[in-house]
Amino acid sequence: MPFLKHDRITPAQVVILGFLFQILIGACLLSLPVATQSGERVPFLDALFTATSATCVTGLVIHDTALFWSPFGQGVILLLIQVGGMGVVTMAVAIFMFSGRKIGLKQRWVMQESISAPQVGGIVRMTGFILKTAFLIEAIGALLLALRFCPQFGLGKGIWYGIFHAVSAFCNAGFDLMGETGAFSSLTGYVGDPLVNLVICLLIVVGGLGFLTWHDVAAHGRHVSQYRLQSKLILLTTLALLVGGFLFFRFYEFSRPQWAALTGGERGLAALFQSVSPRTAGFNTVDLTQLSACSQLMTILLMLAGGSPGSTAGGFKTTTLAVLLLSVGAVIRRQGSARCFGRRLPDQVLRNACAIFLLYLLLFLAGGMLICCMDEIPLMQALFEAASAIGTVGLSLGATAEASEASRLILIFLMYFGRVGGLTMIYAMAAGSNGASSQYPQEQVTVG
Repeated sequence: MPFLKHDRITPAQVVILGFLFQILIGACLLSLPVATQSGERVPFLDALFTATSATCVTGLVIHDTALFWSPFGQGVILLLIQVGGMGVVTMAVAIFMFSGRKIGLKQRWVMQESISAPQVGGIVRMTGFILKTAFLIEAIGALLLALRFCPQFGLGKGIWYGIFHAVSAFCNAGFDLMGETGAFSSLTGYVGDPLVNLVICLLIVVGGLGFLTWHDVAAHGRHVSQYRLQSKLILLTTLALLVGGFLFFRFYEFSRPQWAALTGGERGLAALFQSVSPRTAGFNTVDLTQLSACSQLMTILLMLAGGSPGSTAGGFKTTTLAVLLLSVGAVIRRQGSARCFGRRLPDQVLRNACAIFLLYLLLFLAGGMLICCMDEIPLMQALFEAASAIGTVGLSLGATAEASEASRLILIFLMYFGRVGGLTMIYAMAAGSNGASSQYPQEQVTVG
């Protein structure tokens, strides 16, 4: 990407331009007749929507991936998922690294922004570790999934299905190739399969933990006390969301009459999968339209929370949620600042968390209400699609495939915003503007 070397472009702008550039190239490739099963050219808006969904590792689709797109089109989608999941800038700089070209300070600065690293020092070495680890995890996942898919679909197709679903799960994309068993069926045919469920769940969780967390785990192993505070918050919050989600779905949702046909083991696997998948992955093993209203709302909340910073996942991030909850605790205990694991959080971190949370919430509500008004669908269904888009999840209650062109454009924007990130977008748009050096007089305002 030539703009990696442009001195006037900030790292935040490089990130958003990189994703935009990839989306446009992907849309052009998917617009080719060779990209579809029928050999006919797809409307550009459909190609743009699919390219955005793949690049932003969302998984919302208007056409079933297996039935509509040709092997060429599926290959393009998989490439978009891989590059989008690892980060466009990370992959671009990786090409520089493997070609032996020198990585300058500007490129290192951009890499730091791309993977949310705390410092520039050691960034090239860390990027190499991230790429090697990611490809190794995907290869192991593909091999394990192929053990199930090869007997079912044959050797060649089974290996391809293993690779596609491993990359899609690790990158938290949610695209699947199971349309041959039923259009838009996702993984509903494997609700009771421990191998598929556990492998997909592990790939989703590992991909959503964040690259810096991997580095801490690799460097310090079981010595959790030596981890960065960010890694500790990520692991604790992720565990709490997974356990809380599992308990809710297992003992509330899957004890309801509509799931009576599932065995006890299938209900347990379904509850686990349903607590993991909304963390921006987008696969489903049960019919989401059969979920109760409370469970649909719980899924929306999990989708908005998303994964962790510097990961393949979207959402407003686990660290944002953790900082807000810690700040609430500090207010209740009348402490001057939020504290955790023997550390005090800077006020700037709280301001960033509040800004990100409110921005995501406003865009989510505005997008859902607009889709509801324009397409005249139930509000809960519209909010579900909006949360799935801005959280880069991909779960759907069926509205996306039938959405109008205006609603699709709204979903495209929400997916793009959700993947690029709130702060990155803000910093990119505010580039060149300087904060006032003087301060106004302070005055108290009562809140609450």
